[in-house]
Amino acid sequence: MGATAAGAGLEDQWRDILSVHARTMCEIDRVLHPHGLGASDFEVLDILASETPREGDQCRVQNLVGRVHLSQSALSRLIGRLEKEGLVQRSVCAEDRRGVWVALTRRGRELHDEVLPLQRGVLERTLRERPPGL
Repeated sequence: MGATAAGAGLEDQWRDILSVHARTMCEIDRVLHPHGLGASDFEVLDILASETPREGDQCRVQNLVGRVHLSQSALSRLIGRLEKEGLVQRSVCAEDRRGVWVALTRRGRELHDEVLPLQRGVLERTLRERPPGL
């Protein structure tokens, strides 16, 4: 019976984590929508901004795969969409033709800087309200 109670506690904690995640993602989507971005779009821009701090710096797409919670094909489609919108630029890796580099464009950096306070504000609000123990 003790194991059942412990398991129920873990299930409750897991559901609380999922609930906080869902609320946070929905709120980020809501505040970024007027800027033409969703939460996953922002996540890629944010990682690129931190990984490539100077204009012209590049990051291998493969380095994003483990950091963004999307499948490799979904990430590729998202990067394609960001490229079409002029926010990132892709290029083939000269050393390994299977590899792809991605870089923020000036427009991508400017948009990231503009919406960063909105995303961080959502994190501040939603994570401050999280249940104890999460």
